[in-house]
Amino acid sequence: MNKDKYFILDFDSTFTKVEALDELGEISLRDEQNKEEILQQIKELTDSAMNGNSSFSEGLTKRLQLLKANRKHLQELIAILQEKVSDSIHRNKAFFEEFADQVLIVSSGFKEFILPIVSAYGIKEENVHANTFEFDEQGNIIGYDPDNVLCQDKGKIKLLDQLGLSGDVYVLGDGYTDYEIKEAGLANKFYAFTENVVRDKVVEKAEHVAPTLEEFLYQNKLPMAVSYPKNRIKVLLLEGIHPNAVELFKLEGYQIETVPGALNEEELCNQVKDVSILGIRSKTQVTAKVLEHANRLMSIGAFCIGTNQIALDTCLKAGITVFNAPFSNTRSVVELALGEIIMLSRRIFDKSMKMHQGVWDKSAAGSIEVRDKKLGIVGYGNIGAQLSVLAEAMGMQVYYYDVVEKLQLGNARKCETLQELLQLADFVTLHVDGSPSNTNLFGKAEFDAMKPGAVFLNLSRGHVVEIPALVEALKSGKLAGAAVDVFPYEPASNNEEFVNELRGLANVILTPHIGGSTTEAQENIARFVPTRIMQYINTGNTYQSVNFPNIQLPELNNAHRLIHIHANVPGVLANINNALARNEVNILGQYLKTNEQIGYVITDIDKAYDKQVVSELRKIPHTIKFRILY
Repeated sequence: MNKDKYFILDFDSTFTKVEALDELGEISLRDEQNKEEILQQIKELTDSAMNGNSSFSEGLTKRLQLLKANRKHLQELIAILQEKVSDSIHRNKAFFEEFADQVLIVSSGFKEFILPIVSAYGIKEENVHANTFEFDEQGNIIGYDPDNVLCQDKGKIKLLDQLGLSGDVYVLGDGYTDYEIKEAGLANKFYAFTENVVRDKVVEKAEHVAPTLEEFLYQNKLPMAVSYPKNRIKVLLLEGIHPNAVELFKLEGYQIETVPGALNEEELCNQVKDVSILGIRSKTQVTAKVLEHANRLMSIGAFCIGTNQIALDTCLKAGITVFNAPFSNTRSVVELALGEIIMLSRRIFDKSMKMHQGVWDKSAAGSIEVRDKKLGIVGYGNIGAQLSVLAEAMGMQVYYYDVVEKLQLGNARKCETLQELLQLADFVTLHVDGSPSNTNLFGKAEFDAMKPGAVFLNLSRGHVVEIPALVEALKSGKLAGAAVDVFPYEPASNNEEFVNELRGLANVILTPHIGGSTTEAQENIARFVPTRIMQYINTGNTYQSVNFPNIQLPELNNAHRLIHIHANVPGVLANINNALARNEVNILGQYLKTNEQIGYVITDIDKAYDKQVVSELRKIPHTIKFRILY
């Protein structure tokens, strides 16, 4: 970097997240009865000046008069501002230290509180240009130095004119006064900084927008603390995913696009271009064709339990991680199953419908307790196992069947065959996964094998039950009732009519795939899935990925992390290490895990290395994806 490049930064709402005088007002006016009214006036004066709608000098005078501040308030203000340095500024402290001679703070704020904040980032005192307060004998702030050009209208222009910087000048700020430097021809580029506040008039004028400092550094090929600006990472969230997930991704700095419903294959092919993170629920089908159009896709989040709607093998071959929420809605599904078991055993649904029609049917006929009855659970995974515990607490005898050996909880008894369970159970509930092998798992033969008068529940996947066979079992009286939450075909939106042969049958509870649709479950999912994805993006961790080899990595400290995804063939790891050795790169740590199709190698190296090695690593045969973290 030549010494003839200068970086001009504003302070308020740029170097820090806040306007310092607004914060000073919170301190100095805390005992004032009309504090909120005065603070609003101060804020309006600040915004008007920053948007270029009023005289800056007049506004500054009025703000200081309203503040009624004293020298003693400044130390408290400094302590607050130290905690409110902009996130991307804080992340890139090393940049300010490296370019200390070329970074200038040019602010219409005040040096008394600016200097203690920016000096901690290596910025030199002589490079801090700001106003200074005037105090009376009691330490009250009564004004500012009128000879300082920064208190005047067009003050920043006047200062830059005085400085006469010889070289390229880049300005980063959030206010109109920052833009005016470029407008006056005193800067090569102006970047509207929008990490903390977006001023529409400023953004409209700006040729460049920097949602974070990293974007500014990236565009100008300057060193930065992260590998890639987060604001360039696009996230597409479909099917009305909970707002908490949206907020988490926003806090990370990503670009977010949300769609309330599902998209069909053609629509998703068009939408997924340039998307790095895709979030879906159960209705969206991520097919091989969709993935062909996903030119930048790194990770898919299934905000649900199942992942059968995603072409997992294709994702694996393309180096795309998939994460789901295997536990987050477990309790919600279990509670619905228990509630429906009780409702069906007491024929509450039928009684309620009659009451709505004006029929008073006070009778115990067909109404039974669930205590001492036998519950048969088909699929003893997370949901089945928890249902087992709660059902047993209600006095039920629990039997289960699973094709995989599972640890039985409490007094649950394992059945060796499905037939054994069906012949025993008074209630049969399905909690199997949505794999193709489970298609039509329950048909006429299975319903025929059940006890006469048994009750059937399906809260797993629609395609695992032959609906005509279930209808026949109900109409014939073989089954006393049923509860179904999932169906072979489900409406794409709430506007489409639900059409199914189960409609209108007695003692049948139909629900629109809401097993996991509780506030608690959706909030849990909205935290769990984004956290897994962001850990993968930020650290390379693949723990709890559905399709990738699972690795939990140590924290990255003072190193660069090379992430290499490749086809699982012999010799790739040797080629990686040979490339590192040829370029004399020191390895600090290396981690490898494979599955049948891919290998996942993570190598931590010293920060100092010849960038030629990156090109060599990308060209290693059988490489699927390669990226660097730092």
